[in-house]
Amino acid sequence: MPGTDERYRNCLVNLRPRGQDHVLRWWDGLASGERERLLDDLESIPWDVLDKLIPTHVLSQPNTALVGELLPAPIYPRIPGPDQQTLYEEAVRVGRERIAGGKVAALTVAGGQGTRLGFAGPKGAVPVTPVGGKTLFQLFAETVLAAGRRYGVSIPWYVMTSPANHYETVDFLVRHHFFGLPRRDVIVFQQGMLPAFDFAGRLLLEDKHRLALAPDGHGGVLKALLRSGALADMQARGVEVISYFQVDNPLVKPFDPLFIGLHALTQSEMSTKVARKADDLERVGNLCLRDGRLTVIEYSEFPEIHARVQNADGRRRFDAGNLAMHLLDVGFVQRITSRSFELPCRRAEKVVPFINDDGSLVSPSTPNAIKLETFIFDALPSATNPLALEVDRTEEFSPVKNLTGVDSLESAKHDQIRRACRWLEAAGVKVPRDPNGEPDVTVEISPLFALDAEELATKKDQIPALKSAATVYLQ
Repeated sequence: MPGTDERYRNCLVNLRPRGQDHVLRWWDGLASGERERLLDDLESIPWDVLDKLIPTHVLSQPNTALVGELLPAPIYPRIPGPDQQTLYEEAVRVGRERIAGGKVAALTVAGGQGTRLGFAGPKGAVPVTPVGGKTLFQLFAETVLAAGRRYGVSIPWYVMTSPANHYETVDFLVRHHFFGLPRRDVIVFQQGMLPAFDFAGRLLLEDKHRLALAPDGHGGVLKALLRSGALADMQARGVEVISYFQVDNPLVKPFDPLFIGLHALTQSEMSTKVARKADDLERVGNLCLRDGRLTVIEYSEFPEIHARVQNADGRRRFDAGNLAMHLLDVGFVQRITSRSFELPCRRAEKVVPFINDDGSLVSPSTPNAIKLETFIFDALPSATNPLALEVDRTEEFSPVKNLTGVDSLESAKHDQIRRACRWLEAAGVKVPRDPNGEPDVTVEISPLFALDAEELATKKDQIPALKSAATVYLQ
């Protein structure tokens, strides 16, 4: 390994021609350990990528104007038409075979903190269930465990963290014994980081010996899978399909035989689930056909005129909201990461504390920095035969982004109760309801008791009678 002096000179060779050597101004006063940390940060900078992005995404606003033909995306419907019935039945059969054959792995993107929820720690460690108070991590681990038991196979669970919560996440999972999963089947790895810049394109320091770094977005999972060895681990296990989902959705259904089967039968390299939007301007990505390619356009870039346009029957023309639930072929990830492939980069103006020229820490109150990130859905146009499946959002989507209000911890608990009660009624269990039709009972169904309504129906004899205002925990 090169010594500190050689590493310093190599970093200077990269920094000085770019006008970025100001980050070394405090070098002489740093302790040896601090020098090593700063050099680690500097050596992690992907200049081959950033040299192209600084002029277009830092020093100026990227052009996000939509060009080309924009059409509604073709969607496999939630309920098959008469001509699709046989296809859907075959897809369910094939999907179950793929899961039982060990061909499917779960991947949770979990780099965030629970700060907005008033929780100090990883977002995955936030208690979210209405009765048992299970955390998101426990809910997902038990879903993986239950699916493995149903299909008679060990299913690996991959968890992508960020440097901000990696060690806390690992410690949390270890302390809870991986919630019953074998240690070898839980693979935790870190996403990449990118430096933050001021509006003049200069690197920012968060301390005299540390760059101000930020996660490279959920699109960074592709390179992180390769870099961490997780992709090689999948290949060694014989995994062919990655079921990707984000950490904030307690209703997620990672092992959906229909979705997995359609993905396989159509030879899709990347597939996505969508739902009808809650309103014209809902803050979700819009799945469209852009110049003939399946594409997700972020709500912030989607023109309002497109968001509000209606068909002749009064329904939205563009009504497919991205739910951040995808299937990716392992071969597809291997293919695009083995060459010089870059996802489009997004620019975000953020508030970033920094060390000024006097060596003092400044904590701005307004955005002062540019962070760059990539989104996983931007891989869709590069995939062969990408497909989209419509799902019922009340069954599969209730993100926890805020403490109260829309898409909150509060609303997610209510949505879990509503789903549990629908499952119970489908099984023939009478559910007490209030005058507004809402459940008058608090119910939680553990994934270990039933993964879906069909499994719950087979256990009707284990379900007690429900009384008004009762609390019931099926586990």
